[in-house]
Amino acid sequence: MLPLPEYPRPALRRESFVNLNGLWEYAITDSAQLPRQFEGEILVPYSPEAPASGVGRVLQPGQWLHYRRAFAPPAGEGGRVLLQFGAVDYECIVSVNGRLAGGHRGGYLPFALDITDLLNPAGENWLWAAVQDPTDQGTQARGNQKLAPGGMYYTPQSGIWQTVWLERVPAQYIQSLTVRADPDSGRVELGCEISGDPSECRAEIWAEGQLLAEAEGPAEQLVLELAPEKRRLWSPEDPFLYDLTLTLPGGDRVESYFALRSVTVQPDARGILRLCLNGQPRLLCGLLDQGYWPQGLYTPPSDEAMVQEIRAAKELGFDLLRKHAKIEPQRWYYHCDRLGMLVWQDAVNGGGKYPAWLVTYLINIFQPILRRLPDAAPLWPLLGRGSEASRAEYAAELEEMVKVLGLHPSICCWVAFNEGWGQFDAAGAEKKLRALDPTRLVDPASGWFDQGGGELDSIHNYFYPLRVKPGRRAVVLSEYGGISWPMPGHTTREKSYGYGAAKSRAELTQKYKKLMLGSVLPQLRRGLSALVYTQLTDIEEEVNGILTADRSVIKPDATAVRSVNGALRAEFARCTAPEAPGEREEKEPTCRQ
Repeated sequence: MLPLPEYPRPALRRESFVNLNGLWEYAITDSAQLPRQFEGEILVPYSPEAPASGVGRVLQPGQWLHYRRAFAPPAGEGGRVLLQFGAVDYECIVSVNGRLAGGHRGGYLPFALDITDLLNPAGENWLWAAVQDPTDQGTQARGNQKLAPGGMYYTPQSGIWQTVWLERVPAQYIQSLTVRADPDSGRVELGCEISGDPSECRAEIWAEGQLLAEAEGPAEQLVLELAPEKRRLWSPEDPFLYDLTLTLPGGDRVESYFALRSVTVQPDARGILRLCLNGQPRLLCGLLDQGYWPQGLYTPPSDEAMVQEIRAAKELGFDLLRKHAKIEPQRWYYHCDRLGMLVWQDAVNGGGKYPAWLVTYLINIFQPILRRLPDAAPLWPLLGRGSEASRAEYAAELEEMVKVLGLHPSICCWVAFNEGWGQFDAAGAEKKLRALDPTRLVDPASGWFDQGGGELDSIHNYFYPLRVKPGRRAVVLSEYGGISWPMPGHTTREKSYGYGAAKSRAELTQKYKKLMLGSVLPQLRRGLSALVYTQLTDIEEEVNGILTADRSVIKPDATAVRSVNGALRAEFARCTAPEAPGEREEKEPTCRQ
């Protein structure tokens, strides 16, 4: 059975689909030339470093990872044949039947190559890809990968790590789609990027088998409206999705979906700025999610494994996952969309080496003083962004991330930089994100090197007593906690890493409850609006997950976690409601930032 056989792009689906996952030939060499001999087989889409690949080797900087396989084009005739890659880390060149098809740089985003003119109409077709990945020796986006992993840095991975597939499309076809749906007016604005000349497009909105709206017009700008009685808001409690079909005159037809929901920052009944979903203050209870799997590294073992992980978080009372330093396969976001899990999406960090003495130790020790250090040009080399090419690559990938993931209503916030890793000009990144997507919140600098922008005062706190103050931004605790416990029988490394330690499930549960109810809960009244606990799962040495690395066990007592989240939400509801006559509460001065 093929790994991950499902259609990989649920928000832009076609009937034509040939999945190329499975066993490919592979070789690791010091040359970009096609090897004379391949070394064995690799299970795509697992990287060679992942146990699931069957290879178990780390691609070193300067080496080339080669893939080869035979394939048959999709059924049918005419049109164009597209070779689609979900993601390849980091730089690759692709040939078909010995002729160059194209290449790509960037380890986290999809790309497509038109291979129509390279195919053998009758006979065998061969695909060859060659990949390089410098991991932490380069300046490209890499997340928490490291050639010498340990602590909060993890096993590197390279090469093909998301689904590879073929599609046959008409000569004129839809390449990408944007949807902006206004829940107040019911106005749905569509924008299609079309191959070739501009085209007319027919759009239909469906829900539960009923046609709700339809329109025809220019594909690049098409507007539909939902009648008031047909508007149903998306929320974690009711993740309602509308179906969308788009058809071009030449025959291309794609299926997508969207939701009606708004995410804003507004004052509550007592004048404190809060995160609001669909106009109502909402406490977001979240987990940091880095998306590592013991057997597949970046690649999940199955579609169902992703579903079970999201459901496990929901059943514990969490409604937010901060996707940290990684972009997931698009089916992960689809499951968040349909299951009702909000997402904060990080831009993947890159740049040269950032010194731990500054971004990790010095700022943590002197955080009250140094948290707002400016990220002006003189500091860029120290933060790994001395290279103009690296800065340009980040800007291009930021734009592409929004273009690729913007269809997913679960995403409610873009995070431009985290803790100064590769940070430069956060204000410029915020401006760019707002131009690309005015419908979501922006956290320009999560943790520190905060330039005062965005809607969120984004705090990381592992070591200080927690005390927040309301101001001109909503206060969010975007990283905290991290209590470690190496659960017997569920560890993958001898060493353990975390922020505070427990020796048993009982002690872990006790410390978790004390942190949440004794430290975090009192801050809700003072303006705290969102929480992101570190973290969803154990990862290698870092054993501070709510779940074990294999997602098989909830480490703290599950009933206690649900009870804590319930208590936090109840307190948030009390302190955001209108003040009752005679009620007295501690007042905090407004903090000008």
